[in-house]
Amino acid sequence: MRSSRPTQAMGPVPRRVAAGATAAFLGLTLALGSGLTSAAVAAEPTAPTGIILGVGANETQRTVTWYTSSDTAQKIQVAPTADLVNNEFPAGAATFDAAGGANIATSGGFNRHATITNLQENTQYSYRVGAEGAWSTVYSFKTQDFEGEYDFLFFGDPQIGSSGDTAKDQAGWQDTLDVALGANPNSELLVSGGDQVETANTEAHWNAFLAPDKLRQYPWAATIGNHDVGGKAYEQHLYTPNTDRSAPFYSNGNPASNTSGGDYWYIYKDVLFIDLNSNSYDPATGGGGDAAHTKYVEDVINQHGSEAKWKVLTYHHSIYSPADHAKDSDNKKRRVDFPTTFSKLGVDLVLQGHDHSYSRSYEIKNGEKANPAEKPGAADVYAGPGGVVYVTANSASGSKYYDITAPDNSGTSGAGNGADPLNIKNYWYNSVQNQEHVRTYVKVQVRNDKLVVENLRSGTCAAPNSAVEHGSSCTNTPEGQPVGSTVDKVTVHPYHGSGQDLQVNVPKAAPGEFGWTIDGYNGLVDLGTAKEAGDHFQANGKINPIAVTDSRRSLAPWSISSSVSDFKDAAKTFSGSYLGWSPRVLQDGAGAKASDSVASGFDDNGKGLSVSRSLGSAAQGHPRGTAKLGADLDLKIPDSVDKGGYRATLTITALSS
Repeated sequence: MRSSRPTQAMGPVPRRVAAGATAAFLGLTLALGSGLTSAAVAAEPTAPTGIILGVGANETQRTVTWYTSSDTAQKIQVAPTADLVNNEFPAGAATFDAAGGANIATSGGFNRHATITNLQENTQYSYRVGAEGAWSTVYSFKTQDFEGEYDFLFFGDPQIGSSGDTAKDQAGWQDTLDVALGANPNSELLVSGGDQVETANTEAHWNAFLAPDKLRQYPWAATIGNHDVGGKAYEQHLYTPNTDRSAPFYSNGNPASNTSGGDYWYIYKDVLFIDLNSNSYDPATGGGGDAAHTKYVEDVINQHGSEAKWKVLTYHHSIYSPADHAKDSDNKKRRVDFPTTFSKLGVDLVLQGHDHSYSRSYEIKNGEKANPAEKPGAADVYAGPGGVVYVTANSASGSKYYDITAPDNSGTSGAGNGADPLNIKNYWYNSVQNQEHVRTYVKVQVRNDKLVVENLRSGTCAAPNSAVEHGSSCTNTPEGQPVGSTVDKVTVHPYHGSGQDLQVNVPKAAPGEFGWTIDGYNGLVDLGTAKEAGDHFQANGKINPIAVTDSRRSLAPWSISSSVSDFKDAAKTFSGSYLGWSPRVLQDGAGAKASDSVASGFDDNGKGLSVSRSLGSAAQGHPRGTAKLGADLDLKIPDSVDKGGYRATLTITALSS
């Protein structure tokens, strides 16, 4: 690439050129004194419906799922938002073909899904789904840095329709998403605790759940709940990556039946997420039961655990619940089947739903409290080997709350529901239990050496709060517990074994730059009034210093050269060949070497600086840094030249590869 830009700049003139083949020019005026002196695409009637953005296999992917009324070929179209003009996609927008099939009879129509791949970090994307002539509305999402710390939000049981008032449930769900993402707009994932809807195959419930546009802007990491499993609508609305839909991961052992199921995993930056269908827990019903899940978790962690710093499990049925489901027989079974495997595999955090109340466990190891001395409500917990924190999310929509229930005498380990010796009102396993009958959500901050888990209020007793509006009590006090206030916050510090782990963050390497500036004020180089020297006039001076910076890792060779125009005063002129110079390195750096002197053409009948001459250069492999180059000017003018004030432009060129 080569460009030319002779100018007369009035101050320092930065010229930055990205690494690669480069060239740039600088105009430097020389003067000689007299004597000689000097949106949104509108949706079509048959446009897709039920659009939801989902997670992909990693941070470079997103999955989109939608419904259509006819069985036609569908695709998704994606482009950086900056490339759209008047909300129109560019001709070269990426497209991804969709797959899918017919919905179950109660849903009607057809389901489609497609995965967007090769996303770039820190980019706002726009997308639409459908086909030519029947596109959806245009939606957008943004990617962030693909490395390092981030936040995700965890939501328990929207269960739209469970209050008997779908519209109010939807209003609460919408408000929680608005509050949570209004306060945390840079959160990168929305993680589900299950039970998106009350009735698995009721599309009115799904339509209300899918109504918030936030679900088309932030990826929803679905989890199947017991209210989602009784039909195929869950699988058809919420497509997930790396999903094992084989028989062991269905409660009845039959993926072809009118039920949903499957376990899946994905890695998002430093977290390996594994999501289980906890509806399949009893092999007597035909599925693989808890043994299939623990085998799945073990296989995924053995294969991919080393690819992430943290291991987070999600499933619906809370095994350390504090409310109505605490003493359920199926819950007690999982409480025996799961913990030892999770401790052995180094799971850090387990996120659950189902109990419509909030709880945070102590560090649990092999089904027992890992550290008997851990205090209730501790703000910091330090996992010993095998310590796992279990969190149960409260209702995210306000459609239904369960009240805290009392411990019994069944024991303080394993399946027992005994009291905590340090807080007899709590179950032995829970550090914190809470139920105020207000909507909440959980924010998880993923940091280099800690997970910060915080349960936050997204509502108060006031509407939208469907359960309360329909007669449920409410103990929240808006004065002290307003929207956005914290119910519980804990920092989970990981176990580092008997040694000492070392951490260092390596930033993304800058590509480096090669460029130059005129060092200091780019003023006129005034050679003054030439003096007679026998058969010619003589003038001398110095160019303004040129600062050359090269921070590229390629350490590619570079050179600075220049040529001068003819000197002119109106119609009078003389050749630039009479200008010669002696280059110098004024400041060492960037491997700079001064080039050879060039004599005035008056001395040798040569071309002087009227042709391109090298000022300085550096060889391949030179050190990075900054140099300053200068040159002494030598102008010898034949005495035949007419009197006048003459000017010329010295054009400086930077070249590199």
